[in-house]
Amino acid sequence: MGVTMPSYDYDIGILGGGSGGLTVAAGAAQFGAKTLLIEKEKNLGGDCLHYGCVPSKTLIRSAHVYHMMKNAQRYGLPGVDVQPVDYQDVAKRIQYVINTIQEHDSEERFCKLGVKVVFGNSVFTDDHSVRLNGQTYTANKWVIATGSSPAIPPIEGIDQTPYITNKEIFSLDRLPKSMIIIGAGPIAIEMAQSFCRLGTQVQVVQRSGQILSKEDKDMADIVMNVMSDEGITFHLNSGLVRVKDHGTDKEVVIKKKDGSTVNLRADQILVALGRRVNLDNLGLEDISVDFDKKGLKVDSRMRTNHKHIYAAGDVTGAYQFTHAAGYEGGVALSNAILHLPKKADYTYMPWCTYTDPELASIGMNDKRAKDAGIEYSVWTEEFKSNDRSLAEGEEVGKIKMILNTKGKPVGIQILGPQAGELLSEWIAIMNGGVKLSSMASAVHTYPTLGEINKRVIGNYFSGKIFSEKVKKTLKFFFHFKGRACE
Repeated sequence: MGVTMPSYDYDIGILGGGSGGLTVAAGAAQFGAKTLLIEKEKNLGGDCLHYGCVPSKTLIRSAHVYHMMKNAQRYGLPGVDVQPVDYQDVAKRIQYVINTIQEHDSEERFCKLGVKVVFGNSVFTDDHSVRLNGQTYTANKWVIATGSSPAIPPIEGIDQTPYITNKEIFSLDRLPKSMIIIGAGPIAIEMAQSFCRLGTQVQVVQRSGQILSKEDKDMADIVMNVMSDEGITFHLNSGLVRVKDHGTDKEVVIKKKDGSTVNLRADQILVALGRRVNLDNLGLEDISVDFDKKGLKVDSRMRTNHKHIYAAGDVTGAYQFTHAAGYEGGVALSNAILHLPKKADYTYMPWCTYTDPELASIGMNDKRAKDAGIEYSVWTEEFKSNDRSLAEGEEVGKIKMILNTKGKPVGIQILGPQAGELLSEWIAIMNGGVKLSSMASAVHTYPTLGEINKRVIGNYFSGKIFSEKVKKTLKFFFHFKGRACE
C-alpha cells in the first residue's frame, strides 16, 4: 500500500504583501504553484510603498528642489522669493507617486499571474493551516513576510502624548512649525533634513555619541555637520526622561551625559527609534515556531525550525531594507518551490541613507573590519577633487575603500552626490569578482561623478607604479635623466 500524501488547498501560502511576500508570490505563481497571498492591510505593497522608501524619497525630492530654489544665488542665479510650503500639496504629490506604483502591486495584477489574494488578519491553527475571516486555508509550504512596525520606547508619558511615526508623517495636513525627532537612524535623519528644508525647526535627540550609529563616525559626522549648517539642532549622548502634552505644544525632557536635564518644546514629536517585528497574534507560539523580539529564527535557506515554514524580510531581523526582503524572498522561493538549495549570503548587502549628500555602503566599513579582526588598509578620495562634483556645486564628501592585505576590496563607503547610484559599480565589481587592475585600466567618461571610483583605485596603484624602485629600473635600462624642474 502506498503512503497517501496529505492534500492541501495551496502549494504555498504567504503572509504579508510587502517586498518579500510579493517576490515569493509572483515567482511561485509563474512557476505554476497554486499560490495564496494574505495581506492584513487594505492594499498590497507593504510599509515600503505606503509609509517608507517611496513616500520618503518623494518627500526628500520636494525638499531638495525647495532647498535649491532658496539657494539659487549659489549657482550664479538671481535670488528667488519663495512662498512658504503648503504641506497638503506635498502630501498630494506623495500620494500620486504611491498610487502610480500601487498599480504594479495591485490585486488585479497578482490575480493575472495566478495568485489568490485575500485581505484580513490570519492566525495559524496548525503548522499547515491558517484561520482568516472565519475560513481555514491550508498550504503545503508557508512563508511569513509580515514586516515590521515603528518601535515605541517605554518613555514616561508617551501613552498620554500625541506623537507621529513614519506611518503618519507623509499625510500630515500642515507643515509643523517645530519638530523633535527621537532617534537618529536613517528614517530619523532623512526626515530631519527634509522637514528642516521645508521650513520646520528640527531638533534630533540621540542616545549615543553619533548619528547613523551603524556607519563609521567620520562619515556620519560629515552628514551631521551639513545638517547642523542647514539649521538642525542635535542633542547627542542624551537619554529620554519623559514626554508631556501641553495642548498647543509637546515637551520632551532629556538627560545629558553630565547628568543635567534639558526641556525641549515643539509642535510635533516624531518617534523614529528603530523597528519591531510584526509577529504578534499570528499564533506562532501555538505551533512552536522559534522567534524572539528580534525576529524569527531562520537558517541560511530562510527556513524556520519547521522546515516547510519560511520567512523573508524585516521579520527575520537581519537587514531591514526593501531590497534585502526581495533578496530573501528569492532565496525562500528557490528552496520552497524549486527545491534548489540556495543560501542567503549578506557579504555584499548594499544600503544607502538618502540624505543630501547621500551615504551608501557595501561590505565592511572601518567598524566592521575592526570587529572582524582582519588586517586592512583604507584609501580615500574627496569629492572636492572631482571636476563634475565641483561643476555641480557639490564639494562635501568622500569615498572610502577598505582593502584586505591581498588588495581585494572588502567594503566601500561613499558619502557624496548620488552615492547610491555610484555604489552600483562597486556592487558589480564585488559580486563579479572583478580585479581592481581591470577597473583602474577601464575608461570612464569625463566629467562624471563616477570617475571618483576609478580615482580611489588609482590612489592605491600609484604608490606601486610610480615607486623609486620602478624609476631606478627604468633609468638603468633607458638612461632616463630624471627631474626637469627642481
